[in-house]
Amino acid sequence: MIFLPIALILFILGWVIKVKKVTWLISGYNTASKEKQKEYDIEKLCKYFGNFLYVLASIYLIWGIILLILPQYMDLIIWSGFISGFIGIVGGIIYLNAGNKVKK
Repeated sequence: MIFLPIALILFILGWVIKVKKVTWLISGYNTASKEKQKEYDIEKLCKYFGNFLYVLASIYLIWGIILLILPQYMDLIIWSGFISGFIGIVGGIIYLNAGNKVKK
């Protein structure tokens, strides 16, 4: 049951960042100096980060559905969900930071 609320929160945050362009939710960007913020393309940053949150929400949604279908394997599913979420986070951070995808 823990995965479904997490998926919902991540989906909402992804939507807020991607569609509404709420950049103060993006850690690092919101604390950067104005000069450093000018180096980034806001459209790309919001698009990539919003999509990143959508992917994480999808991972947790899938594990939440699996947990509803197979509750007898709760411990295994919870560990698998959090490990795959961690891998998704690390992979997403590496992807976002590699190659200056969001710089102007």
